[in-house]
Amino acid sequence: MEKLFLNHLKKNFPSISVSKLIIAVSGGVDSVVLFHLCLKLKLNFVVAHCNFKLREKESDLDESFVRDLAIKHNIKFYTKSFNTKELSENDNKSIQMVARELRYSWFQELSKELNINHIHTAHHLDDSLETFLINLSRGSGIDGLLGIPKVNDTVFRPLLIFTKEKILSYAKENKISWREDSSNKKQDYLRNKIRLEVLPKLKNINPSLLESFSKSIDKLQQSKSIIKDKIDDFTKDVSFKKNEKVYFKINKIKQVSNIEAYLYELLKKYNFTQWNDIRDLLDSQSGKQIISKSHKLLKDREYLILAENSEVENKPLLINKSSKEITISIGKIKLSKSEKIFKEDLDAIYLDSAKLDFPLRVRNLLSGDYFYPFGMNGKKKVSKYLKDQKISVFDKDKVLILETSKNKIIWVIGMRLDDRFSITDKTKEITKIELIR
Repeated sequence: MEKLFLNHLKKNFPSISVSKLIIAVSGGVDSVVLFHLCLKLKLNFVVAHCNFKLREKESDLDESFVRDLAIKHNIKFYTKSFNTKELSENDNKSIQMVARELRYSWFQELSKELNINHIHTAHHLDDSLETFLINLSRGSGIDGLLGIPKVNDTVFRPLLIFTKEKILSYAKENKISWREDSSNKKQDYLRNKIRLEVLPKLKNINPSLLESFSKSIDKLQQSKSIIKDKIDDFTKDVSFKKNEKVYFKINKIKQVSNIEAYLYELLKKYNFTQWNDIRDLLDSQSGKQIISKSHKLLKDREYLILAENSEVENKPLLINKSSKEITISIGKIKLSKSEKIFKEDLDAIYLDSAKLDFPLRVRNLLSGDYFYPFGMNGKKKVSKYLKDQKISVFDKDKVLILETSKNKIIWVIGMRLDDRFSITDKTKEITKIELIR
């Protein structure tokens, strides 16, 4: 097993031999065997252990066992405890899901703290088959049917070529001690039910199940590679990036058969789940949007526009008469006196100083806002002005207003001055207000 492990590392993870590693060790046989294999190969690593406090004294004994193992072999040991059950109840998520999120979040924190970019976990082939069956039962796409990935960003899983049986055999042959997790025998979780009930029956039907599964994964990986090439070409054809947003051409998307499949491949990495709604978005009226936990997807005329969810100004920012400069979400606002009007552009306005009532305020757009656009006739709602300028809903959310203390709009910042504050023949003093992006 040691020779096979070494050859596997050289072929698939060549950087490991010259890199420092974090090895996740729970105390169970899989992670302890990974610990000993890395030790045998004299790899440079530290140990990380999560104590989820789910099995009372057992959890603490696991931590002590892993700590002693690391100390015995002069390996640095790091641990963190979590009140997993309470967090699960507060977030209304399963304990397994919360534990997984906590584990990988801490591993990433530790990785940054120690400046180590390789985190190794002890997942094996049986774990990958369990994941395949779980995802299959939930109606997964091809990604879920690939089992557990060998590499996911900074997380590496070098034991995926080995079966649980092989790992147990190695531990017994080398007289390696480990801790048994009593919760693995309970059938409270779907994974345990599959492990204890389903897999033994499948292995009985096909003794070569794991070998066959491994071959299937290889074929699925090849299929995924073909799909990826196709989707990459499609993405280039139907989309472009502008101002940190992605624009998808609706007419191009509608030209393909199986639109739903293409939309899924285009948008799955942005945490969307409302696939029927996204399909309907193609034919909906402009302005409708769908929100995921990380992104927004907006229908805007002939495009679907994708943007990250972002914060805007939460409360008004005051500009006093003595202020020279303030920072806002899109840059800085700078005030100065001017003897004359220089070249004007969208980011610089010249005002009649006598018409300004301080303190001025910078705030978000409000429903019902109106102003008198410079160079136009009469009053106009700001929302109508923005629509005429073809400003999307995403950009509209980020529009900022500069107004006087008497709630009169001076400037739709970076777009249009209000005519009431413009320079006239009677102006005695000029104020320049500039947006520095």
